[in-house]
Amino acid sequence: MDIKSKILIVDDDENITELISLYLNKEGYDTKVVHSGNQAFPAYQSYNPNLIILDLMLPGKDGFDVCKEVRQVSNTPIIMLTAKGETFDKILGLELGADDYIVKPFDTKELTARVKAVLRRSAPQKEKSKLIELQDLTINMTHYSVMYKGNKVEMPPKELELLFFLASSPNQVFTREQLLNRIWGYEYLGDTRTVDVHIKRIREKLNETDNWAIKTVWGIGYKFEVK
Repeated sequence: MDIKSKILIVDDDENITELISLYLNKEGYDTKVVHSGNQAFPAYQSYNPNLIILDLMLPGKDGFDVCKEVRQVSNTPIIMLTAKGETFDKILGLELGADDYIVKPFDTKELTARVKAVLRRSAPQKEKSKLIELQDLTINMTHYSVMYKGNKVEMPPKELELLFFLASSPNQVFTREQLLNRIWGYEYLGDTRTVDVHIKRIREKLNETDNWAIKTVWGIGYKFEVK
C-alpha cells in the first residue's frame, strides 16, 4: 500500500483549513491542522510532513517567521497562503525559502494542483541517476543534492531544479517565461521576478568559477555558461 504524503496546514481560519483538509483528504493525502504560528513549528517537528501550507497572517508568529524556523532545519516544501497580493510579500516569501505562493481567495482545484506539482518536484527521482559533474560542482537529482567545493549546499527543490535545468543545457539561453513554465510545471500566476529571486539565491550559495557561471543575458533571461 502506498504511504500517504503528509501535509501540515497552518491557518487561523477554521473554515479555510476545513475546506483545504477536505479536498486534500479526497486526493489521498493525510493532513494535520494548526491555527497559530506558535503551534506551527512544534507540529512540524512531531508530524514530520512532506509539505506545509502556511498562511502569512497568523496569531503569534507570522508565516515569515515560521518559514524561517523550518528553513533552519529542513528543505520541506512550503506553499505560502495569504490574502495579501503585493509583490513585496511574494518576493520576501520566496527569498525566505517558500516554494510557491497562492493568494486568497483561491480555487481548491488550483491549490490541489500546486500541491501535487510541488510534491512531484521534491520527490527523489527513482527511475535513473541524474548527475552533472563540473569542476567544484556536482548536482545530483537522484538524491536532490548539490556539492560545491567539497561541501554540501542546502537548496530548496525549486532552486535545485532550476540550477540542474540550466546546467543540463550549457551555454543555452532561456527566457524567464521558459524557466517559469519548465520549473514550476504549470502556467504560473506570479511574475518573472520569481526566477530572478531564485537565481539570486543560487548565486549567493555558489560563486562562479573560471570554468562555469550563471550569466544574465540582458533583456532575455539566463544561461549556464561553461567556459
